Order: sequence, then structure tokens, then C-alpha cells
Amino acid sequence: MTSRTSLSGPWRACAAALVSISLMSVAACSGGATPPPGSSPADSPSPSASSTPSATPTPTASYKPADATGKAQNVPVPVLPEAAKAETKEGAIAFARHWFSLLSYGYETGDTGPLESVTSPACSPCGTAKRDIIPWHQDGRWLIGGQITTPAVETTFSAGADGIYKVAVQVHQVPLTYVRADGSVAQKGEQKDDTGNLLLIAFRNKAWHVEDVGSIVGKK
Repeated sequence: MTSRTSLSGPWRACAAALVSISLMSVAACSGGATPPPGSSPADSPSPSASSTPSATPTPTASYKPADATGKAQNVPVPVLPEAAKAETKEGAIAFARHWFSLLSYGYETGDTGPLESVTSPACSPCGTAKRDIIPWHQDGRWLIGGQITTPAVETTFSAGADGIYKVAVQVHQVPLTYVRADGSVAQKGEQKDDTGNLLLIAFRNKAWHVEDVGSIVGKK
């Protein structure tokens, strides 16, 4: 089986999954806990004169995914892993996973700022994704689902003359439901097969950036 990359149509309108291809096309391709809700009551001070009062724990807002009643709440912003700060094979893989976690964050919140900060403005599919995601988080609209995980990531870690590395990523996305401001459902997606994506990344100014995104398509 051989593969080719294509930059056409990997991002469908209305924030659909990145690409729709069989996992068989990704032959080369070889997720954290919710913080405790609320706050704990402060311990009662000890009667001992030598005891020192402890600080009251800061309440932690609980993550709540979007549902039929409203938008997602307190979605944690993905933090760049330490491994993703190095120009190594492990760093490229860690960054690829991080990039898709930022895309997932964008689907849940409508905030594509973190994604854009590590993505080239020249990435056409990425710009299309932004234009698709943002409107569904405006004027009272919201998206249910859309969370992304990356079951497998692989790279040969061989840079081209332009300094670009290619990273193959298997992507799983929870089906999206598009909700209007009045709470009615505009469209409800179905679970699709995992998709194969090719990230073109470069390590510049001591940091990884996505230059472009393509699909991995196999030939029989």
C-alpha cells in the first residue's frame, strides 16, 4: 500500500471531522482526569496552641461538557508538554498530540486562539476550520461533542530541505451536534471511522509549529 497527501477537503463545513477515510489508509500509524468538583471545607483549627492554621483550599471549577442544556463549561486549556519543547522524534510526536488537543479545545469552546498560536497563517485547512468552528459558538449557538483523541502517532523524523517534518496521526472525534440559540438541533452527526491526517511541522524559533495539514490516502 502506498500513500499520498492531499490538502483538499480535509475540513468539512460546520466543523466536521478532519478527513473521512478508512483506518486501513493509516498503515504507517503504529488521553486526563476531570478535576474534583467544588471545594473542600476548611479543616477546623486544632486546639493546640502550637498549631498553625492552614490556608483554605481554592475552589476548583468543575469541567462540564456541552449538552442539550448549554455550552461546555470550564474546559481546561491544553498545556504544552515538556517533551513537545524539543526538536526530537519524541518532541514531534508530543507536539502533534498537543496540536489536536488544541483543535479539540476549539471545538468545545469556540476559542481557536491557542491553536492559531502554533499554526502557520498559510495553513489553508486550518483557516477553514477556524471559520467553521467560530460561528457555531456565536449568537447563542453551541456545539455538543467534537472532542478529539489521537490513538496513534508516528513519524520517521526526517526533515526535508525546507525543514518540514511529516507526522502521521490517527484521529478519533466524538460526533458533533450543532445546536441553535433556541436549543433546537440543527444537525446531529454520526460516529465516523477514525481518520488519517498528515501534519507538516517545523521547529523554528525554538518551538514547533504546524505549517499545513493533509490527509493520508491509501491505494489498493
